[in-house]
Amino acid sequence: MCELVICTIQTITLTNEKAALSFEKKLIMKNICIASFVVLMLVVTTGCGSNPPQAANDSKPAAESGESIYKRTCITCHQANGAGLPNSFPPLAKSDYLADKVKTIGQVIKGSSGDIVVNGNKFNNAMPAQTLSDEEIAAVLTYVYSSFGNSGAPVTVGEVKDARTKL
Repeated sequence: MCELVICTIQTITLTNEKAALSFEKKLIMKNICIASFVVLMLVVTTGCGSNPPQAANDSKPAAESGESIYKRTCITCHQANGAGLPNSFPPLAKSDYLADKVKTIGQVIKGSSGDIVVNGNKFNNAMPAQTLSDEEIAAVLTYVYSSFGNSGAPVTVGEVKDARTKL
């Protein structure tokens, strides 16, 4: 009989401990849910740290994503260091071709085929027109102009729009 009473007491104790653990787990989950909700509300109300939208004709350069656009669209021919491929694709590094921004922007928008002279060297290969937005063109060209030993002159969305009208 004593063994039955001890066994019953142990069962009741274990049941109470499980109930206490279950209550603690529920309390912890509730606190996690509340904390997650607070974080979500902070993210939503602050806009995930994004920049406010800019006007389409904003004269500021867009260099933030220029490198990633370059890596996605230009690197195959012009290479990671902007040196191009001799006798095939002209260099962008220290390139005299970049002196004329309108011509450079037009090259990206329309592409070209046939002879082109860059830094005194003749290249005869095709460059397809790039399907980039004005913002992306400004960003990638700002990256090119500020990399590879070039002048660092920014290209704005407004300049791209103006050049597009002249083509």
